[in-house]
Amino acid sequence: MQEANCPRWETEIKKIARLSLEKSIKDYFQEKGITDLYPPQQAAIKAGVLDGNNIVLAIPTASGKTLIAELCMLKAIVEEGGKALYLCPLRALASEKYDEFRPYSNLGVNVGITTGDYDTTEEKYGAYDLLICTNERADSLLRHRAKWMSDIAIVIADEVHLINDPGRGPTLEVVLARLRQITPNAQILALSATVDNADELAEWIDGTAVVSDWRPVTLREGVYHDGRVYFDEGEEEKYVPATSFPIGDITRRVLKKKGQLLAFLNTRRSAVRTAQKLSSITAPRLSQKEQSQLGELAENLLHLGEVTQVTENLSRLLRAGVAFHHAGLRYSERKLIEEAFRNNFIKAVCATPTLAAGMNLPARVVVIQEYRRFDRIEGYKPIPVLEYKQMAGRAGRPKYDTTGTAILIARNEGEREFLLDYYTHGTPESIISKLASESALRSHVLSTIAMNYASDKAGIMDFIQQTFFGHQRDPDEVEYMIDLIVQFLKDEKLLEQQNKRLFATSYGRRVSQLYVDPKSAVVLRDGLAKAMKQLEHTTDVSYLHLISHTPDMPNLYLRRGEDERFHDYVIEHIDEFLTPIPDPRIHRERYEFFLAEVKTALLAKAWIEELPEDQLINQFKIGSGDLLRLVDTQKWLIYACHELAPIFGYRTVVPELEELELRIRYGVRRELTDLVELQGIGRVRARFLFRAGFISKNRIRDAPLAQLAAVPTIGPQIAHSIKQQCGGIIKPEEEQALKDTRRQTTRQTQLFLD
Repeated sequence: MQEANCPRWETEIKKIARLSLEKSIKDYFQEKGITDLYPPQQAAIKAGVLDGNNIVLAIPTASGKTLIAELCMLKAIVEEGGKALYLCPLRALASEKYDEFRPYSNLGVNVGITTGDYDTTEEKYGAYDLLICTNERADSLLRHRAKWMSDIAIVIADEVHLINDPGRGPTLEVVLARLRQITPNAQILALSATVDNADELAEWIDGTAVVSDWRPVTLREGVYHDGRVYFDEGEEEKYVPATSFPIGDITRRVLKKKGQLLAFLNTRRSAVRTAQKLSSITAPRLSQKEQSQLGELAENLLHLGEVTQVTENLSRLLRAGVAFHHAGLRYSERKLIEEAFRNNFIKAVCATPTLAAGMNLPARVVVIQEYRRFDRIEGYKPIPVLEYKQMAGRAGRPKYDTTGTAILIARNEGEREFLLDYYTHGTPESIISKLASESALRSHVLSTIAMNYASDKAGIMDFIQQTFFGHQRDPDEVEYMIDLIVQFLKDEKLLEQQNKRLFATSYGRRVSQLYVDPKSAVVLRDGLAKAMKQLEHTTDVSYLHLISHTPDMPNLYLRRGEDERFHDYVIEHIDEFLTPIPDPRIHRERYEFFLAEVKTALLAKAWIEELPEDQLINQFKIGSGDLLRLVDTQKWLIYACHELAPIFGYRTVVPELEELELRIRYGVRRELTDLVELQGIGRVRARFLFRAGFISKNRIRDAPLAQLAAVPTIGPQIAHSIKQQCGGIIKPEEEQALKDTRRQTTRQTQLFLD
């Protein structure tokens, strides 16, 4: 780990105005009312963060990590003319940061965001001074060798402790290692919650660790049991009367003191059920003004997408001043809840732990109801201390509260003592690389060769040694794992070897660009080969199950009693499948996984058959957010199918796969594929147009504007737009009639409001 050499900061600096930064940058923050530096921020300055030193900033939530990142980014962009890359673990967090950083335009900084398509270089992103993206999107851009990435002057890795996460961690550390390879002079600023081995992380990036437990709002951590909250050093708070609903007891006290509560529950069902129980506590305590504000929010919620039983329930709870929050909700719904909570409209939010992953949603009191979580292999086990600290760190709103309180719920005396000792006094665990997983290594070893970052095993080893995995593990162990991966890639014709030199085949190169697991690519290749032999039996479900059979597809769980239903479907459609069907008498567990894949495929089939979203949610027991994420993955894997098919000469199936991808994208039957390509027309509007006789773009082009506008959900503005998109000519009298209609609608609305 390098010692910071920073003579400019020998004198302690507590004011932004005294920083050696361009005046426009300092003025920007002062206009926002940000003038002082917190102690951890001062420590980062002393460590040379504004001199370009690599820093791991490991400090609690709300202690000022983002401001340090902003100062460094703006210095690199405004003063030095460089580019900044801001890495986020989640799309939602990337969107939040984009909204937060967009005002940089006042400084002439061009801010962009990309979180989606993995198969495009998008050189246009090189025009941005600051690009915010997910770790996976950054990895995709690196695989496409986006030229502008070599111009990056600073990289911000937000929530870097998620290197410890088996799902997200490997990509993050590979991206950081790759960026250091192609931009060796770029500054790395890694932002983290407090972890046990921040020094080791800093050593890995040749930097300095700045570690602090200072918070702008004092955090009190306690355990609730039998009507009392027990804190350190024997301090207690009594809750009268104690009930069998501890979160309710705590909520009453919080509301009495005009605060807000954030409760973390382990499951979505628990979050919803708890919110419903809290509604009887929050509703009577709302003022008339608050009731009016919440009523408006509840109505807005119902216009964010298809109305389902979930959104109707959430809308009712919003009116009572409470909400649930989990990954099964749409992004727009989660965002509405978060903004309403920040604005103090919602008094209590019941969330699953996904909310703790970086989202800025503090509350005066945070309650963690269950410290154990179910693991399919190990059963119920305690959550990590690091995860608890992430949730507890949401307690206390800067500028509003002087103290935040985090409360665990204990069921008995022994558990109370355990929770106080293990969690409130506990130290967050060390971060351990998860790149050792076979699926992660397969993908990253292939991309290293396919994108010419290395040309032999020695080059692969050199790169892997630059990762946190290589930093932590024994080189002989790493080499053994690399040998196994390279052999698999050669056996499956993704790599070829000539002497010691390794080459990616055209198949391997395309797999890397498509950002699919090489093992998924093997499944797709073999399935497409079978499809070519049995074209007369191939259906939509054939391809939908094929992609569900890949490691990249997060399949639905098979619930109790569902196996018979999906087994019957398999028997009736046995000729349609493109993968081997396990024998249930010999491989019962494998067959159950197969049935789960069938269930996922049938969800996709129901989606493209235009079943209402509410029906899909009830039938398959998922949330709207889950549905959209599954559809996104299915669309990507079907795209990978039709991109790989020509490599093997399977061009016959390409048109069918291209059409299937479009249908998955919009959730429509075949007859609507022409209409949904129009901007502003989703599956609901397309179906209304089709029923009204506008079955093609030509029909829309030739239709009178008034007829189009009369179609339900269309209206004058959309009618005008789609007719123009279809090449239709709008007559002056039609244009005038449209303006008159708009004017009349506006006048009627104003009269109603008055």
